[in-house]
Amino acid sequence: MNNPIIDPRVIQHTLIGAAVTETQLLAHLEQSLTYGFGAAMVQGSWVSLARDRLSGTDVTVASALDFPEVGTMTSAGKAAEAAELARQGAEQIDIGVQIGWLKSGKTQAFFDDIRGVVEASGVPIKVMLELPLLDSREREIAIELSVQAGVSYVKNASSGAVEIANPESIRFLKERVPGGVGVKASGGIKSAEQVRALLDAGADLVGTSAGITILSGPLGAEVGSY
Repeated sequence: MNNPIIDPRVIQHTLIGAAVTETQLLAHLEQSLTYGFGAAMVQGSWVSLARDRLSGTDVTVASALDFPEVGTMTSAGKAAEAAELARQGAEQIDIGVQIGWLKSGKTQAFFDDIRGVVEASGVPIKVMLELPLLDSREREIAIELSVQAGVSYVKNASSGAVEIANPESIRFLKERVPGGVGVKASGGIKSAEQVRALLDAGADLVGTSAGITILSGPLGAEVGSY
């Protein structure tokens, strides 16, 4: 039975990894349907299979690029891959951003990199801003440029290796984005209690691989998550 304090539609059920098999991926998609998650987050190589299984359902196909090694792709390559993911059926795409460019003062290149993906894909884009890697001024610039580039969501981080999602970071983002731009929490999200705190802080979406335990278990139950 779903945890009554968590709406499963806010959870983006995540399965990304080098060794993910077709059997695991299909089970992941079935879980997304069974539990009513808002989206199934899968790597690009499995997008077309996810589209075939989830077409006509309420579960969105989501994917990620320039990830997990964030900010390593060329802008042209990133835009081309975003267009291909959308063509294969991705309805939302999370992207890494060029943190090194931002820190080097290359703000136009940082903006163009994001804008290129937005224009090429034609689907909602979520940017992984890696807040712990930015100083206070860089955080403000990153948010401002991302919004100007047309993103649909800003994220605190790409994974728990960068930051464990926390209310402070989510509140920081929520206070700085205009209406119409959402906030996605990501990184080490393991319990219903944690999800509730993130939603209360202003998160619109939550990315986690622990969604089943979060919905099924009591407050405070924890499992490992991406």
